[in-house]
Amino acid sequence: MKKVINNPEQVVEETIEGFLAAYKRSYQKVENVNGIVRRDRKDKVAIVTGGGSGHEPLFLGLIGEGLADGVTLGNVFAAPPPTNVFEVAKAVDAGKGVLFIYGNYSGDVLNFGMAVELLEMEGITTNTVLVTDDVASAPTERKDERRGIAGDIFVVKIAGAAAEKGLSLEEVTKVTQKANDHTFSIGVALAPGTIPGATELPYTLADDELEVGMGIHGEPGMERTKMMPADALTDKLLEKLLAESNLQSGDEVAVLVNGLGSTTLMELFIVNRRVAKVLEEKGIQAYDMDVNSYCTTQEMAGFSITLLKLDNELKDYYSAPAVSPYYKKESIGGNVYAK
Repeated sequence: MKKVINNPEQVVEETIEGFLAAYKRSYQKVENVNGIVRRDRKDKVAIVTGGGSGHEPLFLGLIGEGLADGVTLGNVFAAPPPTNVFEVAKAVDAGKGVLFIYGNYSGDVLNFGMAVELLEMEGITTNTVLVTDDVASAPTERKDERRGIAGDIFVVKIAGAAAEKGLSLEEVTKVTQKANDHTFSIGVALAPGTIPGATELPYTLADDELEVGMGIHGEPGMERTKMMPADALTDKLLEKLLAESNLQSGDEVAVLVNGLGSTTLMELFIVNRRVAKVLEEKGIQAYDMDVNSYCTTQEMAGFSITLLKLDNELKDYYSAPAVSPYYKKESIGGNVYAK
């Protein structure tokens, strides 16, 4: 498969080198591991996120003011080793504790868990919130088994704002868990992405097929069906999301329409147009809408829709400013950091 790379074994290291060459004033590499931290770290709870590479700008795009303080990266679609997690957490710990936020995948759970044990031996307190927003990956009665996909964006956003406000580790953890519990996503794949160095596609979809609910690593979805117009497809995804989220008329949501890699902004805006119309028809207020490609799978064709059900507390943290090279949010309706 054609990729603009050098050695497939070096793509993660070279990605980090390129990122730091562009943004070295704000970020630095953690010595001897694939991890990046903010230079302007503050005396607060540290937020650390991470996972497999290949989903850019996730996770690199979530490090910055009002977001994460450190990011740990594994190989393409692979969990970061425990050593990576450990060193990044040590680098950002300010004595107020570290909150880990990552997707609910077995490799990540295992490796982050091992790092937590090592950090406890160093006297560093940690908590963890697993992102479980993918409603297609497990039924309602087994929500804790669900995967994390583009909902990472909202969950880290809320956590970063809570930490910047100066809350304790337990308080930041509580509001971050609440954000995850209020976040619902579903995606659809039209074509697979490619893996650097691979000679074959990981799976195939016919030209007239799509898979509803496919995961960001190619995990099976809910059903494989024929292509359909954008409005019909959007309605199909929203039907599942609205049922899972139990949104009612008068509720408010933040919306993310996320491209998976090769989907154009034209297509994403057409989807967002339909999302806005359906929400309006149901009396659900779209407090904020974001259309971008944050959680990708190389060149995978498709998109996901994420809804964050807001209450006054979550809206306050969502509205706070956040700044990174690939995710920016201006303050909405005041500054949550004001004491």
